[in-house]
Amino acid sequence: MEEIPLVDLKAQYAAHRQAIDAAIARVLGHTGFIGGPEVRAFEEAFAAYQGTRRAVGVASGTAAIFLILRALGIRPGDEVITTPHTFIATVEPLIALGAWPVFVDIDPATYNLDPDQIEAAITPRTRAIMPVHLYGQMARMDAILDIARRHNLAVIEDAAQAHGATYRGKRAGQWGVAAAFSFYPGKNLGAYGDAGAVCTDDDALADEIARLRDHGRASKYEHAVIGYGERLDALQAAILGAKLPYLDAWNAARRRIAAAYTAALRDLPGVIPPATLPGAEPVYHIYCIRVEAARRDRILAALHERGIGAGIHYPLPLHLQPALEFLGARRGDFPHAEAAARTILSLPIYPEMTEAQVERVVAALREVLAAVSTRA
Repeated sequence: MEEIPLVDLKAQYAAHRQAIDAAIARVLGHTGFIGGPEVRAFEEAFAAYQGTRRAVGVASGTAAIFLILRALGIRPGDEVITTPHTFIATVEPLIALGAWPVFVDIDPATYNLDPDQIEAAITPRTRAIMPVHLYGQMARMDAILDIARRHNLAVIEDAAQAHGATYRGKRAGQWGVAAAFSFYPGKNLGAYGDAGAVCTDDDALADEIARLRDHGRASKYEHAVIGYGERLDALQAAILGAKLPYLDAWNAARRRIAAAYTAALRDLPGVIPPATLPGAEPVYHIYCIRVEAARRDRILAALHERGIGAGIHYPLPLHLQPALEFLGARRGDFPHAEAAARTILSLPIYPEMTEAQVERVVAALREVLAAVSTRA
């Protein structure tokens, strides 16, 4: 039986091969591999799509976060409030700059940073709040911005999974001082390698990030500041530019698939479908259900045996990662994040999924749940 992967990049390429191949051939033809018109064109198009004044292409989503923090002057000892339920790339740039991530627990319904717990974590060292729009659903940005304004803090959006997502009619990237986007291949808008962008309405901040990504250049061989080699290359920019016109349709397809999953799973015992924050329009980078912790790993293994490419995003919260042990957090410090890590299960979702494939995933999950319950 044909396998159903978690994400099918081959299907996407097959559907848009002509446009993507033409973009690659164009770059190979003019050999302008670093910077140039391909990067500028994509930056302009992505800024227009996200509704921000500027987009600055960079080498990855991690680089986007790092360069925002660096441009904002985050220094050793500064604190940034964020979530423990995310990929480690959210906090790696903080550690690299000598700053300190301060974790706040998540809303157990949406998995995003819980604004109601933020103020208790603010100290005189706090410089910024960095919510993550996890799985393609935006955090409660109105509440987060209200707290930030009262305490004179910057808000940085980790929008790596939220291309085109909206909350109360505003897109990711339109809320904070800047937003970091990743174009890792499996993202809703994915490159064919690492790539990222910073979106902002602050021209001075955008100019500083553009300078920092390119070795701090003032001109070709004059360097105004110490910078980094974190540029978006032209091949990735051209590929992203070819894909961008399809993003709204892809996101709409993800929402249709998510709605079909939710309708089919809503009354299935032992399964909790994802909740939608009032006022939010998610883009479902991940469709994440919750199952009983004691059975989750058996359910995952049984789905794999049936050719269903389910996954876990993410199985170990950041405060329990061995690499971050020096932060001093302990098991039990963030109970909602820890509960999510024990119970979440990601089902396949990608725009090219057929109705028959969705039905097969649901049928397999029903079968697995019944089998696991019998063995239990």
